[in-house]
Amino acid sequence: MNPRQLALDTLLKIEQDGSYSNLSVAGALKTNHLEGADKAFFTSLVYGVVERKLTLDFNLEIYLTQPLKKLGPEARNILRLGTYQLLFMDKIPAHAAINESVNLAKKNKAQYAAGLINAVLRKVDQNKLQLPTEDKPNYLEIKYSCPQELIDYFLDSYGKEKAIGILEHANGPQKIYGRHKEKGLIELTPEDISNLPNNVHVQDKASQLCCEALDPKPGETVFDMCAAPGGKSFTIAELMNNEGIVKSFDLYPQRVKLIEDGAKRLGLTIINAQVGDAEQDNEALGLADRVLCDVPCSGLGDIGRKPEIRYKKVKDIDLLPPLQYNILVKSARHLKVYGTLVYSTCALNPKENEEVVEKFLKENANFKLKEQRTIFPHEEDCDGFFYAVLVKEND
Repeated sequence: MNPRQLALDTLLKIEQDGSYSNLSVAGALKTNHLEGADKAFFTSLVYGVVERKLTLDFNLEIYLTQPLKKLGPEARNILRLGTYQLLFMDKIPAHAAINESVNLAKKNKAQYAAGLINAVLRKVDQNKLQLPTEDKPNYLEIKYSCPQELIDYFLDSYGKEKAIGILEHANGPQKIYGRHKEKGLIELTPEDISNLPNNVHVQDKASQLCCEALDPKPGETVFDMCAAPGGKSFTIAELMNNEGIVKSFDLYPQRVKLIEDGAKRLGLTIINAQVGDAEQDNEALGLADRVLCDVPCSGLGDIGRKPEIRYKKVKDIDLLPPLQYNILVKSARHLKVYGTLVYSTCALNPKENEEVVEKFLKENANFKLKEQRTIFPHEEDCDGFFYAVLVKEND
């Protein structure tokens, strides 16, 4: 399969189905045999176009007499692919980016736009990257390809320096981290991921810091309430020297199997993965020395790794805190006195983070806050993340 053709097919699927880019890329690679440079090129094209969509569209509409959205989806995405190659991929010759885009048009229901695509891409190549002037209200939105309402949200929540840091880090390659059973945190490359040894699992640096904050000890009982696909459970079990009990819960059987398969590959025999709903009371589970409550969240800390998240509506994100608070309350009921509870998200959003913890502490006076940390991606070169360490002092 031609990597440009596969990139176009994948972008159309993402646009039409609303699917996550990482899942779409993984699915495309599973069913189409690409290796080496072709695989890397395809991956860069898909993530790059999704990531830089607002910047690409701004540059294209300079040369179009009608809005880009009025073109068919094939022509629209072919233009984005060509423009991304011209503006953000230094090693792709301009003639190849333009000619291959025209060829794509002829093969993909966009023959009518072949001449337009050729003319527009030549102008893009001639004039290079265009941005609004810094005094324009959309300057940051176009420079960082991030909707203004999310930029404003980051600015209001964290101030200009941190907001710009988050946006800068979100565009471009993201580091891939793993956890080595003996060495701890390690850095991986994309090639490593397809052939991991049985003492390594993929896990971002921020998630590993969260597990270390939980501080599980050998011989203890630990509950991981929203565990799939299992990375945190694996690290917890390794920190416990595979001694004790780790109960790992997820709502769906197929995701529980992911945990079981990963634990088996890593030789972590203390992990007991089972179906469980973190929103429901279940006294039969008993009590744990430590509980990890890593709740479903907006994923705003992951916009560098899952670029489509940046295009979510902020009003939709605001629906999450009640769910998160409910899971935290239910999780806390499984903690022994003097036990440790960690609440965490991969969100950069005080409403999902500090405000949930503040409400919980206000309504549960027997818990005290030991530590609270927001991990900013540009400061640690990893995903954005939040965790709070809570200690139960009495019943």
